[in-house]
Amino acid sequence: MWLDGGLALSAFVAMALTGPGPIWLALGVAAGLALRRRAPLVGYVIGSAALVAGGLMSVPDPVAPYANLVGIHAVGAYASPRQALWGPVIVLPGVLGYFAHEPGSSIATAGTTFIWLLAWAAGYAMARARERHDLVNRTAVAEERARMARELHDLVGHTVNVMLVQAGATRLVLDSDPEQAKELLSAVEHTGREALDELDRVLGGLRPEGPTPDLGRLVQRMGDAGMTVDLRGDASGLPLVVEQAVYRIVQEALTNALTHGKARSATVSVDRDQESAVVEVHDHGRGPRAGYRAGRGLTGITERVDVLGGSVVHGGGDGGGFRLRVVLPLP
Repeated sequence: MWLDGGLALSAFVAMALTGPGPIWLALGVAAGLALRRRAPLVGYVIGSAALVAGGLMSVPDPVAPYANLVGIHAVGAYASPRQALWGPVIVLPGVLGYFAHEPGSSIATAGTTFIWLLAWAAGYAMARARERHDLVNRTAVAEERARMARELHDLVGHTVNVMLVQAGATRLVLDSDPEQAKELLSAVEHTGREALDELDRVLGGLRPEGPTPDLGRLVQRMGDAGMTVDLRGDASGLPLVVEQAVYRIVQEALTNALTHGKARSATVSVDRDQESAVVEVHDHGRGPRAGYRAGRGLTGITERVDVLGGSVVHGGGDGGGFRLRVVLPLP
């Protein structure tokens, strides 16, 4: 790195021009500084060896201790967590070797050791703080990717299923009722255009100032696919993250009702109070089979609700069909 190279060159020039020791001592100190980021533990050992050599030869250089202080800070700041723990171990031999030519220098030795350990501790704390910051960032990225994956799964899965139902209905009436076939094809086109608009919004990052999904349009889209939906209440006015979650939950539940439950009608209710929003979807299809297990759609709903700290209940509904109930706490 340019900074390390410049620091090493400056130390070398200062020691070579003004220091009492041989040139190889200056080279050792400079090499230690040059390696302080790429190989901090090795760099410190090299620099410390040069420092000790100067002390034992009774030619201590005033630049070398400061370079060594920078080196021990680098061990704490840039070495791996396991290697960094060697810092306190290797400090004492270096300091003792440097003061070996000065009998009775216990106070200076203790004070220097304390300062060196403080420098190492400061570097170590900085490195751990940096790791925690990186971990937070990586976690945020992973959560964002998971969120985007859920959004895309819900959007694409819903749209494809609705368009398949519409296309199948078109095929059945293509010869017998061309006018109805045209209407169904128009509905397919409309569904596709809406999906593209929504995809742009999802990939655009779901900005808070952007348009929010509309349950009314979702109900209309399901009607075009042959399912009558009785919508009671709406999600408008809820916090944005809750409103978006309600839309995706209802979307996934109705898609499951249409494709798996073969339902032709369903009831959706959205209620709220000061503490939570409650979403219920009850379709009038064939209901769950005995011993059913949640598929990707219900699993995705559960994951989305878990993120918001809510609860999910699903299973057979009163009078048949399938029932989903979700409670989302309001922030």
